[in-house]
Amino acid sequence: MKSGSRRARAVLACVIVGAASAAMTIPADPAHADGPGSGTPWVVTLGDSAISGEAGRWAGNTNNSSNNVDAGGSDTYYDNANRTAEVIPGCHRSEAAEVHIGGGVMSKNLACSGARTYTQTPGSGDFKPGIDFYSDANGRKGQARMLQEFAATNNVKAVTLLIGANNFNFASLVQQCVTNFLLSPSWWPNYCYDDSSVSSNFTASNVTAQTTNVKNAILNVRTAMLNAGYADGSYTILVQTYSSPLPRGAQIRYSQSGYTRQSTGGCGVWNKDADWANDTAVVKMNQAVTNGAAQAGLANVKILNMTNALVGRRLCENTVGLLEEKGVANWTVAGAVDKTEWVSQIRTTSTIFGPYQLQEGLHPSYWGQLALRNCLRQAYNGGTPRGGTCTRSATGLNAYGEPNMALN
Repeated sequence: MKSGSRRARAVLACVIVGAASAAMTIPADPAHADGPGSGTPWVVTLGDSAISGEAGRWAGNTNNSSNNVDAGGSDTYYDNANRTAEVIPGCHRSEAAEVHIGGGVMSKNLACSGARTYTQTPGSGDFKPGIDFYSDANGRKGQARMLQEFAATNNVKAVTLLIGANNFNFASLVQQCVTNFLLSPSWWPNYCYDDSSVSSNFTASNVTAQTTNVKNAILNVRTAMLNAGYADGSYTILVQTYSSPLPRGAQIRYSQSGYTRQSTGGCGVWNKDADWANDTAVVKMNQAVTNGAAQAGLANVKILNMTNALVGRRLCENTVGLLEEKGVANWTVAGAVDKTEWVSQIRTTSTIFGPYQLQEGLHPSYWGQLALRNCLRQAYNGGTPRGGTCTRSATGLNAYGEPNMALN
């Protein structure tokens, strides 16, 4: 049944989620040029918002002053040479992005929030480079082309790729689920998982199609590296899976009756939809990733499984809370990392206010990104990259100021 109160309709206009100061300083590109197999090692990340650094400004969530969770400041997403603007507006390559593993390894973030496997050139709006060789007269390029040009003069040892969620229309799925929650009563909920606009993304035929797109994206990475002078055995492609950002319904700490789940927690979805998100959406998106990697048939591809990396610290999970719910004054308080959420709140157009941005919602935020960075450093493995499954290992922070994680 599609019904709802006037108050709910006033609250909701739409929900938009972009298809996520760091613990260490981001290194600048060296003035000299190296090349394949020579000079300082580099790690490069390609993909979408889940790896670009979307939401990396915010360490935890609060409905009080944003200053209490502002870990990055207004220049968080600036990535041009003098840190005054974004190279590509809206890519949100944050300082907290996982690529910046340090330890003598340089890092290059070519990922872009909203990216798909193919480049998008809308008539209006932001340019979104895909994992392809797109190039135009305005100097805009696809991520594979950017990788090829960068790798030709820098010693790239690992390329980490996370792509596919936006091919499944991730932002629209979240929008529909929150819309249905706000515009239907608890005594007759309108679930999103069975809406045709949602379920059609996960038919067998579409999953097969997106698996092929992921495979081709991986092959484009290989082509870029071959064109830049790299043999397959001289570098590793780390294909990464998506982290679950929201717990199952039974683990959400707010009741699904009323509007508190969205108005306070920023996680307005029905329990059944939260279960579906974990059991179907995340599973099928990650199957497209891992099966695409298998179909690529490359010996230098390894899987970095991040599916459960945020478990226990996800948005609205009953093991954590807003700063004010846990008595934490701000994100710098000792122990804040273990009491607060690692995923940014979903906001609506009628509740968004600066400096928050709509596209930040439901992405790993500052602590989440640093946790993923810890996993990526372990996967890089001192220059001999390996795959594995990443999970939280202990409370507290490591020497880099990141949550403690284990890669097994």
